[in-house]
Amino acid sequence: MSLLATAATALTIVVWPQGLDGPSHRWTLRCGPTGGTLPARAAACRKLDSFAAGFRPIPKDAVCTDIYGGPQVARITGRYQGRRIWVRFARRNGCEIARWDRLRPLLPRGGAA
Repeated sequence: MSLLATAATALTIVVWPQGLDGPSHRWTLRCGPTGGTLPARAAACRKLDSFAAGFRPIPKDAVCTDIYGGPQVARITGRYQGRRIWVRFARRNGCEIARWDRLRPLLPRGGAA
């Protein structure tokens, strides 16, 4: 794990397994030292070190498959590698499903870690 990521990552993760109208699950994650309430903290910190591009929005000109991955919605806020982030995730098309799946174990499919 890079020194930068371990020194400045503190996130709040909220997942709505049935969509925004349903109940939510909320966790925290800190990397360096690893801490928080997310059950798979160590694996999540390792995954985050290679996920910087996943926090950027999907380009508007991206060609995505027209496939529905489920009603799940998630939001990650806090500090990642020293920068403030506020990122929303959904499973509305192939690009968003792939983005969600790349960030597992932060965003489990059903919302339960």
